[in-house]
Amino acid sequence: MSETVSTFLLRRLRAWGVEQVFGYPGDGINGVFAAWAKDGAKDNGGGLPRFVQARHEEMAAFEAVGYAKFSGRLGACTATSGPGAVHLLNGLYDALLDHVPVLAVVGQTNRSAMGGAYQQEVDLMALFKDVCSNYLQMLTVPEQLPNLVDRAVRTALSRRVPTCIIVPYDVQELEYRPPPQEFKMVPSSLGATRARLVPDEDGVRRAAEVLNAGKKVAILAGQGARGATGQLVEAAEALGAGVAKALLGKDVLADDLGFVTGSIGLLGTRPSYEMMRDCDTLLTVGSSFPYSQFLPPFGQARGVQIESDASVIGMRYPYEVNLVGDAAATLEALLPLLERKKDRSWRAKVEANVARWWETMERQAMTGSDVPGTVNPQRLVWELSSRLPQDAIVSSDSGSAANWYARHLKLRAGQRASLSGTLATMGPGVPYAIGAKFAFPGRPAVALVGDGAMQMNGMAELVTAARYWQDWEDPRLVVAVLHNNDLNQVTWEMRAMGGFAKYAGSQSLPDVAYAAFAEGIGLRGVEVTHPDEVAKAWEQAFSSDRPTVLDVRTDPNVPPIPPHATWEQMTNTAKALASGDEDAWEIIKTGVRQKAQGVLRGTKKG
Repeated sequence: MSETVSTFLLRRLRAWGVEQVFGYPGDGINGVFAAWAKDGAKDNGGGLPRFVQARHEEMAAFEAVGYAKFSGRLGACTATSGPGAVHLLNGLYDALLDHVPVLAVVGQTNRSAMGGAYQQEVDLMALFKDVCSNYLQMLTVPEQLPNLVDRAVRTALSRRVPTCIIVPYDVQELEYRPPPQEFKMVPSSLGATRARLVPDEDGVRRAAEVLNAGKKVAILAGQGARGATGQLVEAAEALGAGVAKALLGKDVLADDLGFVTGSIGLLGTRPSYEMMRDCDTLLTVGSSFPYSQFLPPFGQARGVQIESDASVIGMRYPYEVNLVGDAAATLEALLPLLERKKDRSWRAKVEANVARWWETMERQAMTGSDVPGTVNPQRLVWELSSRLPQDAIVSSDSGSAANWYARHLKLRAGQRASLSGTLATMGPGVPYAIGAKFAFPGRPAVALVGDGAMQMNGMAELVTAARYWQDWEDPRLVVAVLHNNDLNQVTWEMRAMGGFAKYAGSQSLPDVAYAAFAEGIGLRGVEVTHPDEVAKAWEQAFSSDRPTVLDVRTDPNVPPIPPHATWEQMTNTAKALASGDEDAWEIIKTGVRQKAQGVLRGTKKG
């Protein structure tokens, strides 16, 4: 029995292990949806991927990114021609910049109408040229199909990038014909084994010499080290090193390891800043962390980098030895050559700084709020850490939520966490968590989301959660909304970077009852207005039989103080407060109290 191009396309994706495609329909892609309708829209016994309907194409792309980030498998999304294709772009750029494998299947007008200024006709090859430059093709005849799908999938997985196949509507409905064995035909086949890239022995030896010579070694681990946890711990033990984590590598090592200094950068921790400031040797594993000002001063430290992508190795810092290879395989080759440091004073100093940091974080989280009926946002995340299920997956949206996620969330082994790292776009918190639930329906998921991102698109995607949650083995998806009626991160950036007072016209948000909205669509909603309610709210959410929204009224005046505030940042903030900022007095009181917790060293609360 013959099949259409659309049916073969979907079957080919399933043969590659694609279990679901996130998207939104439209007439430019209706041929593909007709294949889903004919052969079984949900699963068809494993024959087709499942279609998951988002509320917006951008959210479909984010869900595909979240699925891919947390599973390591290919994420897939689909959209119609014209506006639907345009809406995918932000999510695909998120995949490109964070090195995530995603395939987009996009509809287009009929071939006969292309170039005729037809309705919803957009030059999709030009539109996707940048974001999907690694592989972007238009299907014009059925015989192209297996090769286009196979190369798009292989490219996405091997290079960790988004790819795109554009399918004109009339081609979607054609009968599929395989490419014959003749000139100008390109047959194709399924499958590809993963290469295990190891650098040459001379490079490994030189790297060991640099690391063995160091007395104060610091390690920076990124998401590229995720499959090398054991080797990374062994290297840190041998070198007496501390390990800082780039934001995308937050879940690479557990935060309860005493030598793990936490996140690095503007959203990072004081121990990470101090370790980089004082070290004499830097080993970077699987990270292209861009902010060189948070790395050791140039000329102070010798450097070794391990990175699987040769195109980005050697960036950001003047490394002495650059090893192109997989993190686990390269560390395995390196470990036998490392000499265990006899002097452990550097490691002891790092661990003391880390212990003091966590004490400070607890004290800061437990300070009260000067705004009646609100909670210190740090406490929301601090209380989450000890209550987070062992197999939980956490997403954070961009904005001030990312500050507290980066510094206060104390991850344990087995827990996963991510956010939009390089693009730092608003909006992926909730769809990331939904994507995670489709990747791992038996694991609980948590999204930390500011009210700006929640109003932008998070509320709409709660409708998606309401539609699908009963299909998940574990129904727990918790969305914690930091409800402060302020675009808080940008407000603080205006103060610290520009010296501008808060402009209410752009920064203040309308008040929304998020818990009530959740209840209205059949989910659970919990409103939190007092610090003593935070712990109980998390416990309620994790014992719930359905997705839960925690509507937490948070204090917008808690400053996201970086690990090392520059003189310019301090003077700009002072200038902003003095120029008529509406929250000036509350900010001063809160900031003084927060800063005081950092100097109460060795003194426990209570």
